Amino acid sequence: MPSTDLLLTFNAGSSTVKIGIFAMDGDAARRIGKGVIDFRAEPLSLSLTAGPQTFETPLKAETTEDLHGVIDETFSLLAGHFDVAAVRAAGHRVVHGGDRFTSAVALNDAAIDAVDALTSLAPLHQPQALRFIRALRHLKPHLVQTASFDTAFHATQDDLVRRFAIPRALHDEGIKRYGFHGLSYKFIAGELRRKAPHAAKVVVAHLGSGASLCALDEGVSRDCSMGFSTLDGIPMATRTGWLDPGVILHLAGERRQSFEEIEDLLYHRSGLLGVSGISADTRDLLKDDRPQARQAIDLFTLRIAGEIGRMAATLNGLDTLVFTAGIGEHQSEIRAGVAKRSSWLGLAIDEKANAANDFTISTRKSRIAAHVIATDEEQVIADEALSILRGG
Repeated sequence: MPSTDLLLTFNAGSSTVKIGIFAMDGDAARRIGKGVIDFRAEPLSLSLTAGPQTFETPLKAETTEDLHGVIDETFSLLAGHFDVAAVRAAGHRVVHGGDRFTSAVALNDAAIDAVDALTSLAPLHQPQALRFIRALRHLKPHLVQTASFDTAFHATQDDLVRRFAIPRALHDEGIKRYGFHGLSYKFIAGELRRKAPHAAKVVVAHLGSGASLCALDEGVSRDCSMGFSTLDGIPMATRTGWLDPGVILHLAGERRQSFEEIEDLLYHRSGLLGVSGISADTRDLLKDDRPQARQAIDLFTLRIAGEIGRMAATLNGLDTLVFTAGIGEHQSEIRAGVAKRSSWLGLAIDEKANAANDFTISTRKSRIAAHVIATDEEQVIADEALSILRGG
């Protein structure tokens, strides 16, 4: 294949899609552009970066369930900056692969049906990915499509780690801990091999609007704060994180709340937004002097530090902590708060390096190295799609 061949990636969230444009250079995928469509905005627009320039272009197509018009118009806009006729494959991020998908796959009818069958396990994210997969199939039926799964990276976890204390029959039916943000953790594991090869027992904190932590042993996933669903673990922008299941029983029984009301509460009205009553965005909360804003930030850093300690127990030690994703990469105040609560582990942060978002933010005397590493889920999707395309 000539080096001019292109590959697209689609990273669909619950309300946005990030589009990556990659050139195939031999066995490597090199990013040459990116785009974002935010489905919360009306009218829709495509924010497209090509080289040094970024363009914001309104979309005329209506947001239908099948997305045919949106995808068609998006390809037309891409054609103004890239050779879309040279696109050979499209790779998709799919949140849940269950126990069936432990690596990236080419998407045929059977695979798409199997992904669809897992929708109940990721009700916010799985349908969005499927919409893009099916819309692309309609528009370009002969285009190779692949799926990269957030859960696949965590398939290396021990059965003991993945179990809940529930009847064995339920575990065997698939009610277990799966872990998420696996594409991000896979990228970070690769970056650590390159930038910090001596890091062995590592906790990675992926802190964004969705947030989780992962325990890596020599680059292999051994634990994750998210379990059966993307609700689990630390508090997030609008999601609860860990919650006593008795609360759900109380809401459904004593309060007589419906399934839909409880689902909305857990996914959309809790987390930092619920605690503060002000905002789901840590940037807003850090600038707000009201005590409820401070409490939301303090709860966030307390739960993160608690998960670091728990994962140190899983790993039987800890030598490296990594911060990544939007909050982890850019918000020094959050990192400092987590470090302060983790000082009992021997973690000490260099204030100047932390304020500058340097790669290494720990002091020389710190018993644990702390790093800030930018993640790139689209690069992992592109690499896995290219491997499938090349027959790897």
